[in-house]
Amino acid sequence: MASRGGPLGDRAVNTALGSPAASKSFWQAGHTPTLLAAFLYFDLSFAVWYLLGPLQVQIAEALHLDTQQRALMVAVPILCGAVLRLFLGMLADRIGAKRAGLLAQGVVILALLTAWWAGVHSFAQVLLLGLLLGVAGASFSVALPLASRWYPPEHQGTALGIAGAGNSGTVLAALFAPALAAAFGYEAVFGLACLPLLLVLIVFSVCAKDAPAPVARKRLSDYGRVLVGNRDSWWFMFFYAITFGGFSGFASALPGYFHDQFGFGPKAAGWATAACVLAGSAMRPLGGVIADRIGGTRTLLAVYLSVAALVAAAGFGVGGAVMTVALFVVTLLCLGAGNGAVFQLVPQRFGPEIGLMTGLIGMAGGIGGFLLAAGLGVLKQHTGSYAIGLWAFAGCALLAWGLLSGVSQQWRNQWAALSAARV
Repeated sequence: MASRGGPLGDRAVNTALGSPAASKSFWQAGHTPTLLAAFLYFDLSFAVWYLLGPLQVQIAEALHLDTQQRALMVAVPILCGAVLRLFLGMLADRIGAKRAGLLAQGVVILALLTAWWAGVHSFAQVLLLGLLLGVAGASFSVALPLASRWYPPEHQGTALGIAGAGNSGTVLAALFAPALAAAFGYEAVFGLACLPLLLVLIVFSVCAKDAPAPVARKRLSDYGRVLVGNRDSWWFMFFYAITFGGFSGFASALPGYFHDQFGFGPKAAGWATAACVLAGSAMRPLGGVIADRIGGTRTLLAVYLSVAALVAAAGFGVGGAVMTVALFVVTLLCLGAGNGAVFQLVPQRFGPEIGLMTGLIGMAGGIGGFLLAAGLGVLKQHTGSYAIGLWAFAGCALLAWGLLSGVSQQWRNQWAALSAARV
């Protein structure tokens, strides 16, 4: 059974009582080397988790994949990463987040080296590689708790925003993977990716440090406990399935979308996607800061309404290629802000159980990304158009706006007296 205490819960009490932690600046309140190491670990893990996305056009041409198979190829790592987050989170509780991160990174490097050495020659083999790359996606359950446990409630949005800005690894993959594949072949990219991974592995091993506080060990039954009879946990999972699911799903699907819709070559599609994911990644920490200032619920309400309008416009084909790229840049910028805002709220509601909820909410976000990336491909295969899939996602964002509108005032009333942070 998970403990009701813990570092975040204790800090919330201390802050409410006017402890010294409440008066410290952000850079004095936690452990900066761990925060930066968590960011780098998350950043490179995201780059390889997303690697099949920007390579999808070249791999699909080499393996003769149709649109539906291509979509499944890029969606499998998202789904596997989502599920594995729960198990990596439990492992981190038992052996420490730092050791769990080192082990997971070793598995990813081994998978990439094998793919480079033996090659990837069939649809089944690329799906197997995607499954193993899901371990990189599970890094969410290491990086965020590792950083979070060092910081008090009033700095959670900023701390988790900085650590979570490792989403920017998708930019590196989108920028460099297609060009390297064109020069050396897509299989060589798997081997080249191991070089920065090894460098970050060294930095992480030297700089990261687990917070000096006891961490309750999670079991699968503990995850069930926070879900049964707790509506808020389900709300957060759904809200993150839209923000992070939208970010990760579009990041994986957009190279193929730009190629099919506008005839972009692999490099041009990668660059256009890189602009989109850069906006979303850069906005995640800013979203946390904004949420710290005006409240997470207010930030999310603006995000969902904006995303619904932007994605619907893209589905209607407003403007040409340049306008559509611009629409998706702003869309992912909003989704990135939403990611930061969700995790500004989570520690306020689930401080003593942040590890449990990080795993569950992260899993929900990954499942949302899988459904979006795979769903866009399936609908394109069977209808000949991406429009229906885009409108469906816009409808989900509008639904999230409506549901959050219904619970936001209740949350503000309930949490305001318990936390120094804004709701």
